[in-house]
Amino acid sequence: MNPDVPVEFDTERLRIVMPRLEDAGPLHEAVHESLAQLKPWMPWARGEYTLEGCEESIRRAMARFITFEDLRFHYFDRASGELLGSSGLHRIDWRVPRFEIGYWIRTSAAGRGYVSEAVRGLASVAFERLGARRVEIRCDDLNEASGRVARRCGFTLDGVLRNWTIGTDGTVRDERIYSLTDISGLK
Repeated sequence: MNPDVPVEFDTERLRIVMPRLEDAGPLHEAVHESLAQLKPWMPWARGEYTLEGCEESIRRAMARFITFEDLRFHYFDRASGELLGSSGLHRIDWRVPRFEIGYWIRTSAAGRGYVSEAVRGLASVAFERLGARRVEIRCDDLNEASGRVARRCGFTLDGVLRNWTIGTDGTVRDERIYSLTDISGLK
């Protein structure tokens, strides 16, 4: 298997790039700025988020990227070069092919449509270059902002898995599953 995975690509306002060690400082800064907003939804945002831990996370992401196990990307504002957040194609099943898009954005850049733009770019890559038959967005039922991104981009709510996962606060949570099965549904 040798899928046509881009190591970087552009959307209208974003440069979307596979993880690089040189991103550690800007990524650490973006995460630190946003920890309070990330903690309710992202298990990795618990506890202390050190620069060394950030570098190790990037190394793992690079290894998984080159083996096509998980395709994490960092996205940057094309005009300023600022690292805005991270997204990617996760929980990959190459047999289908099927992908899940995950995402987060730094707090100071939220509400400007960057996440939706990154999702549209990644969904386009999944369908047009990687032959996707299904692209999902999964989110905590309480994470309304994430659900809005899915709906805004044309994903359909397939259902809610009740008592499916444990939230970052330790409580049992429901999980929403949104999907696209054809690029024509992408908005």
